[in-house]
Amino acid sequence: MKVSVVGLGKVGSSLAFVLSIKNFIDELVLVGRSKTSVMGDVLDLRHGQLFADVPTRIFAGTLEDTAGSDVIALCAAAPTPPDMSDRLALAPDNVSLLRKILPDIARLSPHSKIVIVSNPVDVLVHFALQITGFKPGQIMGTGTLVDSARFRQLLADEINIHMEDIRAYILGEHGDSQFPAMSCADAGGEPIDPTPARYDLARQASQAGFEVFRHKGHTNYAIALAAAYIIQCIAHDARHTLPISLKVDGFLGVDDVCLSLPAVIGKNGVERVLHPKLDEKEQQAFLHSAAVIRATIKHVE
Repeated sequence: MKVSVVGLGKVGSSLAFVLSIKNFIDELVLVGRSKTSVMGDVLDLRHGQLFADVPTRIFAGTLEDTAGSDVIALCAAAPTPPDMSDRLALAPDNVSLLRKILPDIARLSPHSKIVIVSNPVDVLVHFALQITGFKPGQIMGTGTLVDSARFRQLLADEINIHMEDIRAYILGEHGDSQFPAMSCADAGGEPIDPTPARYDLARQASQAGFEVFRHKGHTNYAIALAAAYIIQCIAHDARHTLPISLKVDGFLGVDDVCLSLPAVIGKNGVERVLHPKLDEKEQQAFLHSAAVIRATIKHVE
């Protein structure tokens, strides 16, 4: 398994660390502004391979060195303003960056699966599909996976059940229009009632990334773990169901934007998109997310 990480900022370097100790990657290529700029990470990670159960070969490279990758994680992004409060504002600069790097990536690894980590992730997945011409299942974004994890953690604290046993998704945009799919949330087959307090937990989850950002100027650990989990599902053909950003396949009449829906992730990338039974309020929230992303795409174009 060959995995390349393109973009070695806070998130990219954290993802590289997680992947280096996961024991399923044969070759890990790290790409930054130059080979020299990422050698610190490469050397540091190599020095720790004694403590990994299955050592990974780790290299600094250029885009040319990503050739033949099974999975490519895109963490490259323009600098984030210190007062950022809306991920959508990052769209023009980060789409421009995609247009520079994706043609080479697609040429060098035409059968790869691409996991987009940079924001605004839903907009970037849309343009990545357009730029590469890849099949929809080959490109996905981390989407609301971390938002859902945060929500499940908050619910777990409230109802005193392990978060792994809670099935609750945040869907739609990875941004202000995301929403909790409370109509299909459950634990052990018992519905999790949609109380006002639980909707407040969903709002807390939606703002958690900005809270972390205010404290330390960036987020990196949770998103790196989420991206690594998606990559691991692809590598192991695990077929776990994850809420990730993907090309919507006609759900509720939407097929022209990318948003988060539960999807089965395996060796081919997105193996199957699931269609949860949403109530009327949630359906309208999903359509609102689609309108928000559609408007941003139009603005960038």
